[in-house]
Amino acid sequence: MKQRFGKVAVLFGGASAEREVSLMSGAAVLAALQGAGVDAHPFDPAQRDLHVLKEESFDRVFIALHGRGGEDGTVQGALELMGIPYTGSGVMASALSMDKWRTKMVWQACGLPTPRYAILDADTDWQAVVDDLGLPIFVKPVHEGSSMGATKVTAADQLQAAWALAARYDDLVIAEEFVAGQELTAPFLEDRVLPLVRIVAPDGNYDYQHKYFTDDTRYDCPCGLPDAQEQTLQDLVMKSARVLGCRGWGRADLILTDDGRPYLLEMNTSPGMTGHSLVPMSARIAGMSFEALCLKLLDGARLG
Repeated sequence: MKQRFGKVAVLFGGASAEREVSLMSGAAVLAALQGAGVDAHPFDPAQRDLHVLKEESFDRVFIALHGRGGEDGTVQGALELMGIPYTGSGVMASALSMDKWRTKMVWQACGLPTPRYAILDADTDWQAVVDDLGLPIFVKPVHEGSSMGATKVTAADQLQAAWALAARYDDLVIAEEFVAGQELTAPFLEDRVLPLVRIVAPDGNYDYQHKYFTDDTRYDCPCGLPDAQEQTLQDLVMKSARVLGCRGWGRADLILTDDGRPYLLEMNTSPGMTGHSLVPMSARIAGMSFEALCLKLLDGARLG
């Protein structure tokens, strides 16, 4: 393995709001790679400058960073300049997928289904947003993941406070119409979409705490859909990734309504790899161990 991959840095931690989750993801990846005989080393960009990767002759990088400064194209651009191959999507796809607003615009332009939305600011007519999108409404920072700063608004008088919370994380805030249905997530690996995972959270509240730190959320994988319907959704997810320019791996979140209509929610280009994470869960159902998944991702590291 040492000859195959050379000296590998696992980037995790970082300075984003998702640092805590990234530390867990990176620790799991690092242990798996080292257990497989890879010459893998921890590297926290919040504690060490990225140029050290070049100075210390790292041959490739496994990106286990989440959120801004790791999943948004900035680290990818730095690695491109240093000529060090890395896992996951490139600069453009990473930056685009991190931006929920522009992701939606690309999907809409390509005829892919996604919930209606509005961009919020301090001068927004709150009642007009409610009249247009209905209730409930999800309010989110445009450039954050893991439900950071997100609120499910159930009354018009809650909307301004939800915007204020999201605005603490980001200058851009989006309101998205609520679409009732099954919450699904679909990991992809290269050109293959792995088995879908159905998420059943307490009271439908799949927030930061329920994603990573409790066992109250139920995950069904296989998801229980008929094979033909799951394949249709997998095809949609693969198309949604391709139009954004994604490569390597990622995970799309979507809602399936009771009458069978899918709606794409978000694209994640550096998904979690923790004990609660969904990509390893899906890969396991597909017959791939966590160690094999990490090696597959590392093998796909490249530039450009």
